[in-house]
Amino acid sequence: MMKKNIALVLLLSASFFVFGIGWPVREGYLAANFGMNDGGVPLLGNFIVSSGSVFPADVGDLIFVYDPENPAAQFPSPLGSWMALDHGDNIVGIYSRFDQRRDALVPTIVDTSTVLASTGKSGWSERDGLYFAFFDRRERRWVNPAVLITGTISGVEDTVPPVIRQVELRNMAGNSFNPATIQRLPQGLYTIYIDAWDTIEQGGESLAPNRITCSVNGAEAGVLSFETLISKDGKRMVYRNGTVPASEVFDERGFSLGDIHLTRGQATLVIEARDMADNARSVTYRLTIE
Repeated sequence: MMKKNIALVLLLSASFFVFGIGWPVREGYLAANFGMNDGGVPLLGNFIVSSGSVFPADVGDLIFVYDPENPAAQFPSPLGSWMALDHGDNIVGIYSRFDQRRDALVPTIVDTSTVLASTGKSGWSERDGLYFAFFDRRERRWVNPAVLITGTISGVEDTVPPVIRQVELRNMAGNSFNPATIQRLPQGLYTIYIDAWDTIEQGGESLAPNRITCSVNGAEAGVLSFETLISKDGKRMVYRNGTVPASEVFDERGFSLGDIHLTRGQATLVIEARDMADNARSVTYRLTIE
């Protein structure tokens, strides 16, 4: 499953790099990104705080426009004013939360110099900006924009590693342990919760990292990846040691990496968080299991 997931990401990346996919705004910063905890479910795209024009990330065909001011729009949309572009290879780009005032109609075929609209705060947004996402119609997967777009919006290299704020181990009795302060634990089955965030220099916002891993005594015990997310039967599915419902991963304690079994003796627990720029940070806990 791991190899299949990586192969998909490499295939998507290769196909888009040929066309030079880029950021859909010329300036701004990320305030929310793919995989962030959005009320207990993962965010499926990126929100950029920006003021100005919105451009296609790549050449494409206009396939849908939603305008809340149009009398045919019977129901409000959380995306506000938005449109969908077919970028080829079964990838659809969703561009949304525009300023609802539009000066000109968007042509059916667009390139990266075509102005789609201006950023705004239509829909469920309190700040001017753009929410955009990529969906693979063939695989029924949402694709992390950071997999397909290289570099940052400002052009400044991201050199800041993620932050691991807290690690929590919770046993089957519901007791919680912080391995940073409690080094002796009873043996048994534990669920691991990680509060980890990434920070990009220009915005200073707390963002979701791209990948979190856990190992016990050198053996990989848990992997949580935010390169793609699956929509299945109306549910969002996350890759964590295989595909699992997002409800099993997201909660108020952060991200759940699943369960580990600790047996008597010495245990070395290592947690690593990595971002799309390949910056990484890890923490190590040496525990005595009784």
